[in-house]
Amino acid sequence: MHIIHIASELAPLAKVGGLADVVLGLSRELSWKGHDVDIIIPKYDCMDSEQIRDMTIDSKDLMSFYKGEWYPNTIWMGWVENIKVYFIDPHHPHFFFNRGCFYGCDDDIDRFNYFSRTAIEFIFKKPLNPDIIHLHDWETAIIAPLYVDMYRKLGLTKPRIVFTIHNMEYQGKCSPSDLNHIGLDGEVYLKPNKMQDNLYPNLINLLKAGIVYSDFITTVSPNYAREVLEPEGGRGLESTLLQNREKFKGVLNGVDYSYWNPEIDRFLPTHFSPRELPANKKDRNTLDKKGFIKKILREKLDLAEDHRPIVGCIARLVPQKGIDLIKHVIKHIVDKRGQFILLGSSPIPSISAEFHRLKHQYTDHPHISLILHHQEELAHLIYAGCDVFIVPSIFEPCGLTQLIALKYGTVPIVRRTGGLADTVFDVDYSGKPFEETNGYTFDHPNAEGIDSALDRAIHCWFEDLERWRNIMLQGMKMDFSWNHPSDEYLNIYKEIQKSQK
Repeated sequence: MHIIHIASELAPLAKVGGLADVVLGLSRELSWKGHDVDIIIPKYDCMDSEQIRDMTIDSKDLMSFYKGEWYPNTIWMGWVENIKVYFIDPHHPHFFFNRGCFYGCDDDIDRFNYFSRTAIEFIFKKPLNPDIIHLHDWETAIIAPLYVDMYRKLGLTKPRIVFTIHNMEYQGKCSPSDLNHIGLDGEVYLKPNKMQDNLYPNLINLLKAGIVYSDFITTVSPNYAREVLEPEGGRGLESTLLQNREKFKGVLNGVDYSYWNPEIDRFLPTHFSPRELPANKKDRNTLDKKGFIKKILREKLDLAEDHRPIVGCIARLVPQKGIDLIKHVIKHIVDKRGQFILLGSSPIPSISAEFHRLKHQYTDHPHISLILHHQEELAHLIYAGCDVFIVPSIFEPCGLTQLIALKYGTVPIVRRTGGLADTVFDVDYSGKPFEETNGYTFDHPNAEGIDSALDRAIHCWFEDLERWRNIMLQGMKMDFSWNHPSDEYLNIYKEIQKSQK
């Protein structure tokens, strides 16, 4: 099967959030299973080009339509983790992807609509003729109506369209005239059964375009798929999703265990595994090596060498991630004889300033360390060296950090929402047998909720070492790789191919 993913991000070279990891992880797993997988992304000036192998020009003058004129684009081709990636480089006077950033421009709608029109034009003209075109989030959603209403009529009839929603909060609302720029008649689509926004009827909703015009819709966890059918989770699109429920499913994201794995992690000073005893004289990477990494982590961050659990948090500091709860737990953890490490940054100036004030307040504190810029090596040390990991999200479509923490034997404490509820099972209250549990959860996003979960975890860490060790081991042995999710996607691809014949 020939599958093309079209997205605005791709790890490790153009990454803002989990979308980048999903596109790479799913593509690589599908490729390992014998399928022909390509990826198309913009050629950002700020992407990490060192991660691209054998980059060459595929097409010099691919023409694309914008505001009544045709503009040339260079299409580059290179290899990322043995996956073929095409990069769209527009020769447009607005320099859409030469901005020194991935998102956050006033003309993001135009930037990604232009990219989307060029991507489908490239597929048509080359011709690539895939079986599946897999779109991701609002940035590429307009490709679905472009394909259905324009390119099918031009003869591109083989592909089926899958659309994945990674976060309902970002919907790409715009004016009907924005569609005119890429050759569609915006007023034609300003209808309830097409792309008209359900809350603001004078606006077009690009995310809705992906829902209505694709052959199948997925989101990134089964529980989030249920939540978005309700007003709170659906953000105005719940009625549209309910109308398309027969082609909608939640598929849990996976984790790339070739990168996030304490047995082979290149960023760690030593390796460890769930093994309790050495397999042989040379192989001593047992669970106890985690304690050595904890010591290294403390030395690196100047934390006191006390008998205390370290609680870690790695997050983008935005309201979705429960920033008020993160601020609250700092003092509570120390009061309970724990230590706290935060690695995170915020694109929101007021939140960034708030956490910089906290960092200054806790300068030289023996039990608190706040690092407010991303460091990849430190992230791996935190996952490996901490005892506990908190994810207090207000909502969370899937979440990858709790899955990584589990693999590293770092017990997660999460709010029971979205994909967090699908992956973390409370050792006290889940109703599952103890051997099927792996962490602690809380329901209400308030101080009482997270404090109760933290208190139970810290009490277990101090008072019941055998139980704590079993919780760690159970989490490490759970499989959240891309193997099962990729099979689910393959089944979806095959079903929509059959249904269209």
